[in-house]
Amino acid sequence: MTMRVRVAADGGAPRDGIIEGDALLVDGRRIALASAKLLSPCRPTKIVCVGRNYAEHAREMGSQPPAEPLLFFKPPSAVIGPGDTIVYPRQSSRVDFEGELAAVIGRRCRNITAAQAPDYVRGFTIINDVTARDIQTTDEQWARAKGFDTFAPIGPCIVDGLDPGALRIRTSLNGEIRQDAPTSLMLVDVLSLVAYASEAFTLEVDDVIATGTPSGVGPMRPGDEVGVEIDGIGTLTNRVAAG
Repeated sequence: MTMRVRVAADGGAPRDGIIEGDALLVDGRRIALASAKLLSPCRPTKIVCVGRNYAEHAREMGSQPPAEPLLFFKPPSAVIGPGDTIVYPRQSSRVDFEGELAAVIGRRCRNITAAQAPDYVRGFTIINDVTARDIQTTDEQWARAKGFDTFAPIGPCIVDGLDPGALRIRTSLNGEIRQDAPTSLMLVDVLSLVAYASEAFTLEVDDVIATGTPSGVGPMRPGDEVGVEIDGIGTLTNRVAAG
């Protein structure tokens, strides 16, 4: 497995790197991982999200699982990286965390099958599908509730060689576990979701498919710290601050 990251190196332009133990290999140089500023490991043109892909989450939202995957977008302007701040917008009085596994596209594709999907997926990472829950409830569609700046933390790395159906998602708020579920509980598996999305949209390199959140979502407040951990990938940690 290769763990790929993007870093802000020497105050210059972002660089791609690979984690090797407690070090990063960047441009042929080794630097200490602890001293590096990690960025979002990908630069998507779009983030395709999947709603209600875990039955228990659908029920906790007062809904039934959809007959087909429920797709929506987050804009690339919402992307932040590990350690960056989630800004609590003044328009909302309830902002929720939603820890999710994400697939990152490695080759441009359209109308692929689930069997073909592994050839087009670069690897897997973590996304927090931050949601202004009150706005999601009142607006007729979800663009504003899901799309505020900073509402798409992604990271810390992209890892290949994982079985996306054999991982576990754990989300903590201020150190207390709030979500804990295996990805095997997804109603539609990851590779099928990639194929389904490709039937509607051309998927570009670095595009992200966020595969849905398990039950246990809940509100965050300014000053809170949220961490999403997935086996083999690591932990995506962000703090919340008032906007």
